[in-house]
Amino acid sequence: MTTRYVVQVRRAYDPAEKSDGQRVLVDRLWPRGVSKEKADLTEWLKNVSPSTELRKWYEHDPAKWPEFQKRYRAELQDPERAQALDQLRAMAAKGPLTLITASKAADISEAAVLRDVLDGTSGPTGSTG
Repeated sequence: MTTRYVVQVRRAYDPAEKSDGQRVLVDRLWPRGVSKEKADLTEWLKNVSPSTELRKWYEHDPAKWPEFQKRYRAELQDPERAQALDQLRAMAAKGPLTLITASKAADISEAAVLRDVLDGTSGPTGSTG
């Protein structure tokens, strides 16, 4: 049986909500113009973000989204990223988890891939929880 978690995606520029639970920034870079206070983060997990090469290749081009998901899921097998993903799983097991991204299109961002991996809607990646 697969464990299902309450995981949502929100932009760093949107205000925090009580329903967010733990808020984790999953981008490699800090969101431009967002203070630590406004971000209201529980954690910043840079190590779970896609490689610089993959980010630059993707450029948030919707046409590249399917291939980006495939490549990013493969990167999540990397030990450092897998460890960060396990940390997200542990956080999600404790209650609601909100993955924060600066992406203008959060629905086609690394945060969306991570949400799908964590909630099991697109197959497990990394270790099972």
